[in-house]
Amino acid sequence: MDDSEKKFEWENPEIIGINKLEAHNTLIPFDNEESCFDARKNSPYYKSLNGIWKFNWVRRPVDREVDFYKKDFMDKGWDDIDVPSNWQMRGYGIPIYTNIKYPYSIDTENIPAINYENNPVGSYRKKFDLPKNWKDREIFIHFDGVKSAFYLWLNGERIGYSQGSMTPAEFNITELVKDKDNIIAIEVYRWSDGSYLEDQDMWRFSGIFRDVYIYSTPKIHLRDFFLNSTLDENFENGILSAKLKIRNYSDKEILNYNLKVLIVKDRSSLKFPIIKIEKEINLEKKSEIILKLSSEIKNPQLWSAENPNLYYVIFSLSNSKNELIESEANQIGFRSVELNSKGELLINGKSVILKGVNRHEHDPYNGRAVSFDLMEKDIHIIKQNNINAIRTSHYPNHPDFYDLCDEYGIYVIDECNLETHGLRDKIPNSEILWEKACCDRMLRMVERDKNHPCVIIWSLGNEAGFGDVFKKMKETTLEIDNTRPIHYEGDYYNEITDIISYMYYPPRTIKMNAKRNLKKDEKRPIMLCEYAHAMGNSLGNFQEYMDLFEKYSNLIGGFIWDFVDQGLRKISEEGKEYWAYGGDFGDEPNDRNFCINGIVMPDRKPNPSLFEVKKVYQAIKIIPIDLDSNKFEIDNKYQFNTLDNIDMRWKLTANGNKIREGNINTENISPGERKEIILKFDKFERIPNTEYFLKIISKLSKNELWANKGYIIAWDQFKLPLSSDFLITDEKFKERSKIELQERNENFILLGDNFKLTIGKKSGFIEKLYYNEHKIFKKTLKPNFWRVPIDNDIGLADEDLGDFDETSNIDYTWKNFVEKIKLLDIKIEDSESHLKKIFTKFSTPNSDKELDIIYSVHGNGKISIEIKFTPNKEMIRYGMQTELSGEYDKMIWYGRGPHETMEDRKTGASIEIHTEFVKDLVHNYVRPQENGNRTDIRWCKFINKNKKGILILDLGGTYLNISAWPYTMEDLEKAAHIHELPTRENLTLNIDYKQKGVGGDLPGLPSLHSEYRLKKNIVYQYNFSIEPLF
Repeated sequence: MDDSEKKFEWENPEIIGINKLEAHNTLIPFDNEESCFDARKNSPYYKSLNGIWKFNWVRRPVDREVDFYKKDFMDKGWDDIDVPSNWQMRGYGIPIYTNIKYPYSIDTENIPAINYENNPVGSYRKKFDLPKNWKDREIFIHFDGVKSAFYLWLNGERIGYSQGSMTPAEFNITELVKDKDNIIAIEVYRWSDGSYLEDQDMWRFSGIFRDVYIYSTPKIHLRDFFLNSTLDENFENGILSAKLKIRNYSDKEILNYNLKVLIVKDRSSLKFPIIKIEKEINLEKKSEIILKLSSEIKNPQLWSAENPNLYYVIFSLSNSKNELIESEANQIGFRSVELNSKGELLINGKSVILKGVNRHEHDPYNGRAVSFDLMEKDIHIIKQNNINAIRTSHYPNHPDFYDLCDEYGIYVIDECNLETHGLRDKIPNSEILWEKACCDRMLRMVERDKNHPCVIIWSLGNEAGFGDVFKKMKETTLEIDNTRPIHYEGDYYNEITDIISYMYYPPRTIKMNAKRNLKKDEKRPIMLCEYAHAMGNSLGNFQEYMDLFEKYSNLIGGFIWDFVDQGLRKISEEGKEYWAYGGDFGDEPNDRNFCINGIVMPDRKPNPSLFEVKKVYQAIKIIPIDLDSNKFEIDNKYQFNTLDNIDMRWKLTANGNKIREGNINTENISPGERKEIILKFDKFERIPNTEYFLKIISKLSKNELWANKGYIIAWDQFKLPLSSDFLITDEKFKERSKIELQERNENFILLGDNFKLTIGKKSGFIEKLYYNEHKIFKKTLKPNFWRVPIDNDIGLADEDLGDFDETSNIDYTWKNFVEKIKLLDIKIEDSESHLKKIFTKFSTPNSDKELDIIYSVHGNGKISIEIKFTPNKEMIRYGMQTELSGEYDKMIWYGRGPHETMEDRKTGASIEIHTEFVKDLVHNYVRPQENGNRTDIRWCKFINKNKKGILILDLGGTYLNISAWPYTMEDLEKAAHIHELPTRENLTLNIDYKQKGVGGDLPGLPSLHSEYRLKKNIVYQYNFSIEPLF
């Protein structure tokens, strides 16, 4: 490339590759059939070029080493870099996070220009030798992913050019490669015209981020094959249709070669194939032929996400002397994908709900360079949490990921690497300039992934507008594969999409659309390709979506946005590790923490929302029929699995303590079947002031690939009618003692045998509390109607959501509410020696009535608190806050848990007795925000290492919300990252009636459902007590 040229390949959309080979499925030849069962990387004809390369980075193309590709170039002064990697994660340049806006290097006013002053170039060099057994073979170099565009040289000669960063680029290097001391040189450009088509909501990285390898083939080579393994009309027998492309790279005509095709279950059955097909092969020199073969397989084990049964197809080519020249293999699954007239998605004839999640390829340490181990870890998490589908948002993933989805059983929407979010009104539209590039991206994905049974839907891309280009992309896809539906959410008028797709529609809207479509005989299914935006403390009312998916046949499910928080590991100046987001690298433009919306954290630790997903997505449901007679139905929601491999048990608790347990027989419960059961308990004495819960738990009865025997995959819990309607108490009153009342100038002091309580005359609040001379409260116990804003409170929505009527509007008058309270009256009722009552009234903002607090102080040290308030505007929180001595750092509670729950996100938590240290109660969201709340608490203890402390009891039957932090609310609100949160000596304690819900229908907006609001003009009252545990 000459820098004097006016236009480079990397700013010309019509040049997407030079000497780049045609796309094909993922394959590597082996030297015998037996070896085909091994990983492709174990083939003697595969050589990885991953590892350490010499590397040089410059900010501008003009500054690059122009002659670096020459054989005699001295690279000793260059740095070392590992491949695969993103160079930003190795200290070269910075990562940029933006959602819609294009980075400044992409000139959106002069499309498709690239800013020459800021287009970093990474130059790579590596030396390699050929394996000794590769003589007289064709040799190829293969790049699984390079971003954004690159030139390739070998031994000083230019090989070619490629862009299109998420699908392979392959070149034939046979004529230029040597046995030893080969020098490969690669020049990678961060930005290219291809970057205009890659405006996904993600970190913008660059470099050689996926595997690089060379492989060799014989001169006669099976270059590509499409294995369509579907089913007959009765879904009983398999039909394999194969389209094979065999190429002769030699100058000789080939006669009487033989192709053998075997279908086997595994290595042990190689000598006894299910199917054996042989075909004579004749080829002209330098030519390619296409063979079409088909065969029926009787009663194969079918592939589904529930039962991912796979078979091997082994291809063997032999010459005219019957000498084997190559063997290749591919795993297939016999399954069918159909859309029926009811709007259902049918897998193997059964209606399937996609319980999905969108997944970016993301490693917090390595960026887009994701290891096989991390891919497999993601699959384990996904399977363990009842997720059955993944949308590869918004690009084809690493080839190994599809192998894992085949093996473990995951339905995949495979999405083209096409998004022009910030310019989608302009490109690609119907512009012929972009048609070739867009169609090539689609073609290369389909050709690569066409043999994977996990891929059930093709997607044309994401948020890239619409126009004739997309119609051409669909045509291109159908020319290769017409067995899978084609999806595109951007087809707003549903001209070409086979699936009607929406983003972030709330439950009421998709319900309306589903009913309307059924009435007007719209047969296409409805899918939420993105829903339940899981940004920070979010994912409220998730169960409502699943209820609709199960009710309406044409709602086939959805994909949560998204799987993993895209935080990057960074070290602060103080040496503390934290997760960075947009702007933390000085990247401009940026969209801050809008990339932090996963159900798991960057290191794959669960966010609290994951527990809700697992519960809502579970496929075993227990339905109460008659709780008085312990009659239930087991609903097997699996489409293909019986419950024979489930160990189902029940547990009966009284006030959280187990009193009975037993097993439930789950044999002979077929897929989709309901079975009635009656549980029989041994007789027990019903105790007053007691509630009884029955929990039914489903565990794996054997090891699975993704979880061990005993792993819980489903549960349901029921409060039994024999539970008491009276208040639940944790212990009986102790003998009452007299209380001494002392009135001083500034406060009232109440003294008992084991306590000292101070109530301020000016404040009207409990200012000090001692039990057995231990100071319990370090600060005044005050009303608190504020919470640290969660992401949905703040409102970080993108510009696309401007037409929604939901807007974020935090009412900051609640933040300083307590500071504006004025005590109007304080009275003491002193009629009993062992009981004192203090009545307080306050004038407050945001109310037309007084705030009433009544303290009832008992001789045994128990303090009952009743608080009543009527707001004239919607509230954020209704509760009280204090500071608890740090020694009482262990919380034991009877309520929902063990993880964090919120009012609209608590389906996934059972009511039991739980125990955690306060440091483990908090949840460190990537951007610090309100966290650690536990709902429906009957009682709660905070104790020290000697089991001394306090007991907090709900007295009003409304139950409590309680949270505790090892820092202050001010600390939490001030922090932008987790490393900025201090660990204080004392604990912040929140004793609440409720907070409003968290929402989650819309990205970065409250979208709060009515039932989870704290509405105005309602009398809110709750009662609780605090008593000593000394």
